Amino acid sequence: MTSFKQIEANRRNARKSTGPMTQEGKLQSRCNAVRHGLTAETVIGALEDAEDYKAFEAAIIADYNAQSAVERELVLRLASLLWRLRRATTIETGLFEIEAEHLSEAGRSHQVSPASREVVRALFAPQASVNSPDSLPACGVKVECSVDPAAELTRCYLRLANLPNFALDRLSRYEATLWRQVGQILGSGTV
Repeated sequence: MTSFKQIEANRRNARKSTGPMTQEGKLQSRCNAVRHGLTAETVIGALEDAEDYKAFEAAIIADYNAQSAVERELVLRLASLLWRLRRATTIETGLFEIEAEHLSEAGRSHQVSPASREVVRALFAPQASVNSPDSLPACGVKVECSVDPAAELTRCYLRLANLPNFALDRLSRYEATLWRQVGQILGSGTV
């Protein structure tokens, strides 16, 4: 538990803080709370369409017949939470798409060049036409392999789960918090 002496020391130190002095510092500190957007309760102007949010909010309001000011605030809060859950899903999808792109680029850089394939075909299948795309090496080894989507998704997940910034972990915690708040609003019986 914090002692009275510690509280007083914290208050004295807080009075010494002057905050940002320059215009750039003030602009930067204005945005300190917006790191990822999950906790932003309103539309992120640079990334989202305010009109889409208004339409979404109107749809949520239409689903509930708010009779009092408190009920209306709960419905508005519900719309905000559901919007942020959609945002979390979009972020998760984006993380997987970025990771899949990285894996795809890495796979392309490790692929055998067409010229090398022709050399392999010439060495292992001298009776087959070198220009024929259907010709396989005589040893039966396939030169190209197919991609298993489930395995690729799993690789993406593993790489994302092992990132040093723990992006998926944090996203999961935010999402769980938002769902808990949605459950509290819907479970209150007021909405």
